[in-house]
Amino acid sequence: MERVVGTVVRGLRGPIINNGDNIEEIVVNTVLQAAKKGNFSIENRDIVTITESIVARAQGNYATIDDIATDVNAKFGDETVGVIFPILSRNRFSNCLRGIAKGVKRIVLMLSYPSDEVGNHLVDIEELDAKGVNPWTDVLTESEFRSHFGYITHPFTGVDYIEYYKELIEAEGASCEVIFSNNAKTILDYTKYVLTCDIHTRTRTKRILKNNGAEIVYGLDDLLKESVNGSGFNEAYGLLGSNKATEESVKLFPNNCQPIVDGIQAKVKELTGKTIEVMIYGDGAFKDPVGQIWELADPVVSPAYTVGLDGTPNEVKLKYLADNNFSHLRGEELKQAISKYIENKNDDLVGAMEAQGTTPRRLTDLIGSLSDLTSGSGDKGTPFIYIQGYFDNYTK
Repeated sequence: MERVVGTVVRGLRGPIINNGDNIEEIVVNTVLQAAKKGNFSIENRDIVTITESIVARAQGNYATIDDIATDVNAKFGDETVGVIFPILSRNRFSNCLRGIAKGVKRIVLMLSYPSDEVGNHLVDIEELDAKGVNPWTDVLTESEFRSHFGYITHPFTGVDYIEYYKELIEAEGASCEVIFSNNAKTILDYTKYVLTCDIHTRTRTKRILKNNGAEIVYGLDDLLKESVNGSGFNEAYGLLGSNKATEESVKLFPNNCQPIVDGIQAKVKELTGKTIEVMIYGDGAFKDPVGQIWELADPVVSPAYTVGLDGTPNEVKLKYLADNNFSHLRGEELKQAISKYIENKNDDLVGAMEAQGTTPRRLTDLIGSLSDLTSGSGDKGTPFIYIQGYFDNYTK
């Protein structure tokens, strides 16, 4: 019988992961049990993905607000610190901000507007137009922002982040001034000591600041790059990718993950004879069309993956072939012609008309988004995703 099923994605349930658990052993056992109970076989080039959260939990990669404060104070001392371009998130940034505030005496908080880096809006862009405000040139004080737009709560969280962040800072004993600008150089009119909190634009922001007179510049990726008082750390990303764990701590992005994915691949090979691909994933890279939020608050979609997941897809567009190259064919003749074309396609289709409209994203970004959407961020209880047939095409 002709095969009629292509890619299959399964969310796998596993145990609650705690500090010190052997994550490699748990993943392998979960996959083998799922295959047995789910009545499917493990095949070469299947993919298992693991959410970054449980890897960090197994590693015990946590830090307290006091740990953050100690590191911030060591870097900035008693200087007024410009904290610029943070994302608007209770989960992602509130405890980081508390730690920052606890380590200094005064903060100038500079927020981008109308939205943060990942699309959380302080104000609708239509309101800017109505008020004649240009976000690329206009610098607003807190009182000016309020006079234009009033108090606006986030549509998903119900939080007024201007008020919320200011209260967090002041509760830790630091004074706070809030300004609004999309130009990194603006902060240098207030202080030459800057902590830039953007994620994907951080390298450019640091360069602009250093080239325009900043005396000390750090990013969130420079905090907790090494252990403070026995804390967790992330040598590549620091505080980037961290989440609120408790009221007094954060869970950091997992550290040194490559041996984990390679170890899982090796164990599955030993037990089944099959070579599967393995990756650890964080936020998927996709944008919500309603809330306008770009999901990627982690520094990367995948901090580690096996070598078979390197690269980008090399695919042709079936409908283009059907409408153009083989528009004169129908039925079995069309199927055979397209199958033959796929079997003989070039190894590099960049720029080819037959590939237009295919997604030129990295495999890890595509698979990470698929995994994140499957596992969700709530109570599904499926931190492992098992994907089959991802590398198949129409000829298989």
